[in-house]
Amino acid sequence: MGQDTHYYETRIEWAKRRRGNMGAEGLPDLAVSTPPEFKGEAGFWTPEHLFVASAESCLMATFLGIAENSRLAVTDYRSSAQGKLEWVDGIGYRFTTVTISPLVELEKAEDRELAARVMTKAAKGCLIARSMQLDMRVEPKFAVKAAVAA
Repeated sequence: MGQDTHYYETRIEWAKRRRGNMGAEGLPDLAVSTPPEFKGEAGFWTPEHLFVASAESCLMATFLGIAENSRLAVTDYRSSAQGKLEWVDGIGYRFTTVTISPLVELEKAEDRELAARVMTKAAKGCLIARSMQLDMRVEPKFAVKAAVAA
């Protein structure tokens, strides 16, 4: 398989104060602002939220791709994520930890071990996480789809 280079382009237009409209070719615009704790407006996506969400969505996509290739029957996937932003002397504010907590529903109980291996592989393989300089933690839970009574 050859090595490819890919480019992802975005644009942003200042709206007012510390708010703007971000977009990319073929995608809907997204209103963004700095968070209120940094003099931004509440109610808007922030770079901090997008940073954490990029790791969370990458883990989901990587897990589901590996699960499909592994023939792991996943019936549902949902997660939450928390990024820890803190002051680091000599550097300033930086994310030091992102913790992602997926809940994966499986078709069969006997697939839990395979699901755990797939999640470990996905956590290591997520290109966004590999690009971040922080402690990435994945704390999954696996459930089995409840049988429907006939």
